[in-house]
Parts: sequence; structure tokens; C-alpha cells
Amino acid sequence: MARHADEHLVSARVKLPRRTAVQPLRQVTRRLLMALFVLAVTVFIVYFDRTGYHDNADESVDFLDSVYYATVTLSTTGYGDIVPYSDSARLVNVLLVTPLRVLFLIILVGTTLEVLTERTREEWRLNRWRANLRDHTIIVGFGTKGRSAMQTLCATGLKKEQIVIVDPSNKVIDAANAEGFVGVIGDATRSDVLIRAELQRARQIVIATQRDDTAVLVALTARQLNRGAKIVAAVREEENAPLLRQSGADAVITSASAAGRLLGLSVLSPSAGTVMEDLIQQGSGLDIIERPVIKAEVGRNVRETEDLVVSVLRGHRLMGYDDPAASPLQLTDRLITIVRAQSFSAPDNSN
Repeated sequence: MARHADEHLVSARVKLPRRTAVQPLRQVTRRLLMALFVLAVTVFIVYFDRTGYHDNADESVDFLDSVYYATVTLSTTGYGDIVPYSDSARLVNVLLVTPLRVLFLIILVGTTLEVLTERTREEWRLNRWRANLRDHTIIVGFGTKGRSAMQTLCATGLKKEQIVIVDPSNKVIDAANAEGFVGVIGDATRSDVLIRAELQRARQIVIATQRDDTAVLVALTARQLNRGAKIVAAVREEENAPLLRQSGADAVITSASAAGRLLGLSVLSPSAGTVMEDLIQQGSGLDIIERPVIKAEVGRNVRETEDLVVSVLRGHRLMGYDDPAASPLQLTDRLITIVRAQSFSAPDNSN
């Protein structure tokens, strides 16, 4: 039961990327130097006005007595064996020593205060993040597949603030935070974990888990929470792809088969394999992208467009460039084209 309770607490954690990181040793050293500085100032004040103090032991105050008095005063111990008796010494204690004592105590409890401040700041950042998050992308699993998907999305212009990583490993989420991504620690098959990632307001979900059965459960849960989001999932075995589509995934990529087909193509034609690798690697060489048809292209043949069109998406029907039904182009069509990397910009339909 304790284990399940711990897992539930972990699943509720959202970790935002830290903007600055200060080493603990440096923090302790800085506070120690500040405390020693306050102590030294207090010793100087007491020693400078030592004639106004009375020592019950020998009735005189030397430098060691000043250090002793400053120490017990700042720590609020106050044994009472050395006391200020002159008006000037008492005034200095009220105006100078007392504020230094308060400052010294603040430095001593600085760690506690910093923890409270950090918690308040973190809660404020979390609330602001949730309030501003809309139409974002959730990546479930931050392994090789999830990281590659993230790199491709970022290469197409998606900001890091619009990506949320969900993974059960604390170390993986820490790595995602180090790269500037928000992370949610927990099992994505649980609805409360996906709700923490604001799935109900997400635009698209990428499922890149290590196990196919986990991917199916995540797809079912995600589709239940968000009917309109686009869900793309990866599976290892091709026989599990239909099951994942029935679970709510819009697109299913069979990682093992895709890698095998690329290997086979590279054996038959290394150059063709290189071109395919270039196409699926966003941001370098040639890119394959999807864009809408602009008004200037409406009514034209597929081959009359400036870009190299591979397929035409009309409604839910995907047609090849050589399909007679693909031409003429319609305003509601979307084109799958091959362009030079970083040369593509969203067309303006106002033309």
C-alpha cells in the first residue's frame, strides 16, 4: 500500500525546467561568509565602544570578550555576564546590534526561507504555465523514438514551451528539464497523469513507449480524455498496428518494419536509402512537408505547382500525384510536397 501511495504521489508531479541552477556548496559558502561578515561587524562595534560594557569577571572588556559577547548576542543566547551599561553602548545595541542580530538569524534560517520561497515561486510558475498552455504537443516516452520526434517537431518551428514530456522515470524527466522542456513524471496509462499534462487542451499526442500494450492503453486513455486531438503512435510489431488504430490512434508507425524496409532499400540502392534518410530527417537537405493549396494553384494540374508534389490529401482520401482524380487541385486540398530544408513557409491563402 505504501508503494502504491508513493507511485500516486510521483505520478502527480509536474516538473518545469529550471532557469538557473546554483550549486549547494556555493550557496552554503556564500551564507557562511555573510554570517562571518555580520559577526565581524558586531565585534568591531562592541570593541570600539568597549568602555561602555561591564564584565562580571574582571570588569573590563578586551578583544576576546568582544568576540564572545558578539557571538552569544547574535545567537540570542545572552548569558548576561557581559552587559552594556553606558547610554551610548545601550543605544548602539538598540540601533545597530539588534538589526545585526536579526540579519544573522535570517542568514541562519536562510535555507528554510529559500525552500519556502522556492515552493511559492514554483507553484506560481506552474499555475501560470497551466493557464497559458493551449494547443500543445504531448510526447509520451522520451527514449530514442520520443527524442527523435521532439527534434523533428522543434526543427519545424514548434517552440519548446509547447511540448510536454511524459515519462515514468525521474532521471528522464530531469534530462528533459535540462533541455528546456516541461516534464510530467508518471505512468501515462493513468488518466490523472495525462490530465496533469493538460491533455484535454492538447492538439496532438505522440506515443513512443517501449511496449506495444502500453501504447494501446495510452491511446485509449488519451482518446477518452480528448476526442479531437491528433494521436500518432509507434509500435514494435506490425500485427499490433490495427489494434492501436482501433484504440484511437490516427496514425501508427511500425518502427521495426520501417527500419527493416529502410535497411532493405539501402542494400538495393545505397543512394536511395540516403535520400529517404534525408527526407525523414527534418531540417537538413530535403524535407517532406504537408501544406494547404493556395488560391493561385486552384484548378491547376498537380504537375503545374512549383513544389514537387508527392500526394494530395482530399478529405480523408490520400491520392498519389499520378492519380487522375488528384487534378485539378481544389482549395480544400492539402499537398504532401518535397522542398529544400528551411525554404518552406506557410502559404498565404489570401493570394
